Amino acid sequence: MTIYDIAKEAGVSASSVSRVINNKTGVNPEVRKKVQKLLKKYHYTPDAAARGLVSQSSRIIGILIADIRNIHHTDGAYYIERKLAALNYCCVILNTGDDDESRAQAISILEQRRVEGAVLIGSSFQTESVAQAIKRHLSNVPIVMINAFLDAPNIYGVLSDELHGVEACVNLLAEKGRKRLAFIRDCYTPSCELKVEGFRRGIRLLGQTEPWIYDSHGTTADDGKRTTLEVLKDHPDVEGIIYSVDLIATGGIRALYDLGIAIPDQVSVIGVDNSIYGEICIPTLTSLDNKTFDSSIAACRILIDCLENRTTTRQMILPSAIVVRESTP
Repeated sequence: MTIYDIAKEAGVSASSVSRVINNKTGVNPEVRKKVQKLLKKYHYTPDAAARGLVSQSSRIIGILIADIRNIHHTDGAYYIERKLAALNYCCVILNTGDDDESRAQAISILEQRRVEGAVLIGSSFQTESVAQAIKRHLSNVPIVMINAFLDAPNIYGVLSDELHGVEACVNLLAEKGRKRLAFIRDCYTPSCELKVEGFRRGIRLLGQTEPWIYDSHGTTADDGKRTTLEVLKDHPDVEGIIYSVDLIATGGIRALYDLGIAIPDQVSVIGVDNSIYGEICIPTLTSLDNKTFDSSIAACRILIDCLENRTTTRQMILPSAIVVRESTP
């Protein structure tokens, strides 16, 4: 069923049907009602691609996530999609993986889908290969990166101040008398490097000569549990452990529980992300909130400003905040 079929049955011109579909003025109320009845009868849906060709506007936005199993990033994608859907944009969400070839392919797919803009969630996209792929395929549309930034004319960034946030976590524990601290990282992304640097800064101020930094070699709770046991073996006098993400922190809490180590009385625990994991574990997890919701909404605003030719900021840095729960004194 085409617009011409609807027009023929209604006994009106195709342009009149088009005006009804697009909610334009200049249509007789009786004609509008008749056309709307036929549109409903035949479940008519306008061809978005065809409309895009005519208007030179696809109203499609791409959202790239490295790993859709990462609840922190999928929460961000949800907020972005809902905000843009309310503005009549359709979002294409792609799970890219972490390798350069897959990320470049995803960016190429967005070009094929004629996106008007894109949001890249996570600092794993802050690489030279991604910069080159954007230059090849999406140099003419605005790109907003969350917790990342690349220096290109069409790229914008919304970042969370995780460096000072983790440093504040160290200070929080120190104020509670916990000065023998360890940090467990889950990866080597730019974001995680900033967290590690924040830990190093805090530790230097405490006078700890050598920071206890461990690599979990993975992002699961089991990885966090295994690495926590390594920390306890090497440093049985540890008083606090900060984890680069909440999920591995829950594994750490399990390891401490299995050994009969009281949290927070003997060892305090802090995670990063302020995710649902921290709310449902026992004890509940103190976590650094890196503002997923705020970052997502800010990214949408920047993108819309670009699409509507309004002046906007190239980089925005949001402060993080510690959410204190039961795992710290």
